[in-house]
Amino acid sequence: MFQGVVKRLCFAPNSSVSLYVRHFCKKSHRKLRISEAISSSSSSQLGVNITVQGWLRSVRPQKANIFLHVNDGSSLQSLQVVAGAELNNPLLTFGSAVEVSGVLKKSPHKTQPVELEADVIRVLGECNPVDFPFKIKKRHGLEYIRQFPHLRCRTNVFSSLLRIRSEATSAIHSYFKDNDFVQIHTPIITSNDCEGAGELFQVEPSSAHDGHFFSVPTFLTVSGQLHLEAMAGAFSKVYTFGPTFRAENSQSRRHLAEFYMVEAEISFTQSIEDLTKVMEDMFRSATEHVLAHCVEDVDLFHRHVTPGHRETVDGMLKKCFPVITYSEAVDILNRSSEQFAFPSDWGCDLKTEHEKYLVKHCGNVPVFVTDYPYDLKPFYARDNQDHPQHTAAAVDLLVPGVGELCGGSLREERLSVLRARLEELGLEDVNSWYLDLRRFGSVPHGGFGLGFERYLQCILGVDNIKDVIPFPRFSHSCVL
Repeated sequence: MFQGVVKRLCFAPNSSVSLYVRHFCKKSHRKLRISEAISSSSSSQLGVNITVQGWLRSVRPQKANIFLHVNDGSSLQSLQVVAGAELNNPLLTFGSAVEVSGVLKKSPHKTQPVELEADVIRVLGECNPVDFPFKIKKRHGLEYIRQFPHLRCRTNVFSSLLRIRSEATSAIHSYFKDNDFVQIHTPIITSNDCEGAGELFQVEPSSAHDGHFFSVPTFLTVSGQLHLEAMAGAFSKVYTFGPTFRAENSQSRRHLAEFYMVEAEISFTQSIEDLTKVMEDMFRSATEHVLAHCVEDVDLFHRHVTPGHRETVDGMLKKCFPVITYSEAVDILNRSSEQFAFPSDWGCDLKTEHEKYLVKHCGNVPVFVTDYPYDLKPFYARDNQDHPQHTAAAVDLLVPGVGELCGGSLREERLSVLRARLEELGLEDVNSWYLDLRRFGSVPHGGFGLGFERYLQCILGVDNIKDVIPFPRFSHSCVL
């Protein structure tokens, strides 16, 4: 009886009572995300008036009814909406933004747990399906949707990628938090070239300015490592997770001008094994978390984008990561029957083709390569002082389909050795502050960096790095 009174009062003439009741009626439609509505099949939500907001993924009009699928990005699945044909006014089109209110009911179809029986549909944003680059019920390839970085989040495959990326980010932060690392926000603008490769974006104000804005030349960071090392003088375990920049004139499938790096630094260690343990544990922890919390999204990739890759991921998680030295790696390459485009002699840097071969040789699981030639590594890598094979205490983690995922080393904590190295490279003046770290309470320490986009490529099997970042930046391309 009360419901009948409320219904009549909602349509009564304006009065203080009717205004209150109309507000009450509106409040009685509980607003749910699509993922919450879909998961309500066995809960008290059934039979309740709800409101959802999202974008139309499909529109199927019939004589008496119209069937819609609405998605708000919270789930790969869309919510089916059933409405009378009279609610198709204005005309509902694929891609439009809508707000739908109605009663959530158990669906008679086995393929979907619930459906929304609509009584009100409001178009919040129109979409012309003729001009919209993505077409209804068509599966577009990654290369095609890459042309529309401002719109590709509307596709199933890229919305899945973004949910996976978000969950992987949370998993990595959780790993470091659970293992007592302190997060450090390292600067984006810096006067240091950490890698010493000169692939820098210089930073200057757009308006005229006398001299350098910061009094010295400044650049977008290529790595937060040196700043982490400063923090490692007071904290035993630190990490950072943020954007880094390389002015590489490359159109390859493995490189970006802007990408995200996970970097960690550990004090009081003299062992490469301490670094490889963190790398392996973090990889396993994050991957297991993503597989457990993004089941449908990961399955979409492994079924339709990179079929068969799930077996590779499962294989990576089942086995311990083997460790070989650089010298052993060169020996494996030179004994193989493979025809490589680049030389694999001792002293040469390993190329992607070499890295991928080594991964396959070791059982198609991630493999650590240690003790690289000293001259191949940056000034901060610790000198093993193992003449005549002069090597550095450095390590790379190579993974299937990608090649190098992580790079790290023990850091040179010996002041005399570090100063000699900087003098040899002509870098002593610009790194005087770095020498101070060795003068005042220096301890043996080491660290590594992981390319986050390459990590996503690895676990999803995606070939092109531009397909695992929302807005890819590379030479001759900076859309948006």
